[in-house]
Amino acid sequence: MGLDDKIGNAAEKLGGKGKEAAGEATGDENLRTEGQTDQAKGDLKQAGEKVKDAFKKD
Repeated sequence: MGLDDKIGNAAEKLGGKGKEAAGEATGDENLRTEGQTDQAKGDLKQAGEKVKDAFKKD
């Protein structure tokens, strides 16, 4: 996994946490859900990159 990918995925996940917190604070269910979705996307991207890295090592 490249450093740029790691940073981008972490930023997406962090942004999602911020959206989720803002949605909870304001009672905006759509924003909260969008934040959870962004976090899940970041997690999936990280998992995909780890799989790629595992195959590159062989």
